[in-house]
Amino acid sequence: MRIDLHTHSILSDGELTPAELVRRAMVLDHDAIAITDHVDMTNVDIVVPAILKAIELNDDYIRTIPGVEITHVPPKQMNKVIRRAKELGAQLIVVHGETLSEPVIKGTNLAAAMNPDVDVLAHPGLITDEEMQNAVNNDVLIEVTGRAWHNMTNGHVVATARRFGAKMVINSDTHSPGNLMDEATAMKVALGAGMTEKEANEAVRVTPFEAIKKIR
Repeated sequence: MRIDLHTHSILSDGELTPAELVRRAMVLDHDAIAITDHVDMTNVDIVVPAILKAIELNDDYIRTIPGVEITHVPPKQMNKVIRRAKELGAQLIVVHGETLSEPVIKGTNLAAAMNPDVDVLAHPGLITDEEMQNAVNNDVLIEVTGRAWHNMTNGHVVATARRFGAKMVINSDTHSPGNLMDEATAMKVALGAGMTEKEANEAVRVTPFEAIKKIR
């Protein structure tokens, strides 16, 4: 029982084809997986149509959700790229948040949190109270990540999300085969980030399932 809302294939900087990525998730008892390759204004028209072909895997594997991760897009241009991704058929919008391990431009978290078309704010680093409140207001899920380096601020993310009542999800941000997490590993990431058992259960076993129910 597992859903991962943030993974990458060879369509951006991942190591696996979409078919192998989905098959490996299936073996780890996933119920569904979102393929959310990196896009900006230069490649969104290429990547989204390619990812959409992966839904053909639904007939033989597990549910496959076509999405994108809006990555290093200037905040003032983010809404335009998000709109284009959705027009092309992306069903899940992840925004690459202000992780401390990459030079993400300041204002990215806030731009994502203020857009109700964003589903997940990924690895948001030292997310502020203002950013978290806007995420709550716009029903943007907050990612607690299993990915090395991005996870340096997981404790801060959980503590801030708790104060504002934000909904959290545990994602792998998979780039290589070893990054995928089964349910037990996802629970360890949640508890290691400081979640209570109840919060961890919600983040792993409830919130992601609720999120994909909204996808038509």
